[in-house]
Amino acid sequence: MIQLTAFDLSLAALLVVALALTSLRIYPGLARQLVVAALRTAVQLTLIGLVLKALFANSNLLWVGGMSLVMLFVAGREVVVRQHRRFAGSWGYGIGTVSMFISSFTVALFALIVVVGNDPWYQPQYAIPLLGMLLGNTMNGIALALDRLTQSAWEQREVIEARLMLGHSALEAVSGIRQQVFRSGLIPIINAMAAAGVVSLPGMMTGQILAGAEPVEAVKYQIMIMFLIAGGAGFGTLAAVYLGVRRLFDDRQRLRLDRLKR
Repeated sequence: MIQLTAFDLSLAALLVVALALTSLRIYPGLARQLVVAALRTAVQLTLIGLVLKALFANSNLLWVGGMSLVMLFVAGREVVVRQHRRFAGSWGYGIGTVSMFISSFTVALFALIVVVGNDPWYQPQYAIPLLGMLLGNTMNGIALALDRLTQSAWEQREVIEARLMLGHSALEAVSGIRQQVFRSGLIPIINAMAAAGVVSLPGMMTGQILAGAEPVEAVKYQIMIMFLIAGGAGFGTLAAVYLGVRRLFDDRQRLRLDRLKR
C-alpha cells in the first residue's frame, strides 16, 4: 500500500481551499462552513485513527460500546444542527438520536452476529467501521426527512388545519407529506445503490482494493454494506417520521407549530 505524506494531503486540501475562495463571492457563509468542515475532517479522522489503533490492540466490549455511544450522540447533533426549522428544545436532538439508535444499532448487531459472525462479535475491526457507515448514511436520511417534514408542515399548515377541521386524523392530514418525506430520506441510498459499480465505486470496496484485497471479495463486502445501509436508513427514516409527526400534533389532534423553532 502506497504511504501518503503530509505534503500529499496538503495538495488534496488545495482543492477545498480553492473552492472556499471561489464561493466567497457567491455565498460567503458557505465558504466558512466549508473550511471548518475540512478542518474538522482532518482533526477528527486523525484522532479516530489513534483511537482505533488503541482499540484494535485491546478488544474490550466496554470500550467499543463507549465509542459507539459517542458516535451516536455526535450523529444526533449533526442531524439537527443544519435543519431550517427544527423541533424546539431537546426534541429535535432526541428524535434523530433515538431513530438512529433503533435502526443503526439493530442492523449493526444483526450484521456482526448473524451475517459476518466474527468472534467476538464486538471485535472493533468490524464493529466500529460497520457502525460508522450505518450511522453516517442513516444520519443523512433522517436529517433530510426531518428537515422536509418540519418545513412542509410549516408551509402547508393551512391545508393541514383545513383537513383536521374536515374530520381527518393527524396521520391522514399529513399523509401526502409523509410520503414525500420518506421518499426524500431514501433518495441518497437509492441513488447510491443504483449507481454502484456503473457510475461510482463505493468507498469500502475502493478502500479494500487499494489495501490489496481481491476485487471479488471487496465486492461481496460492499454489497452487504449497501444492503445494510438501505435497511438502516429506511427504518431509521420511518422511525424519525413517526416520532416527528407525533410531536407535530398534541393529544387532541391539533397542529402544534409552536413546537418548531422559527
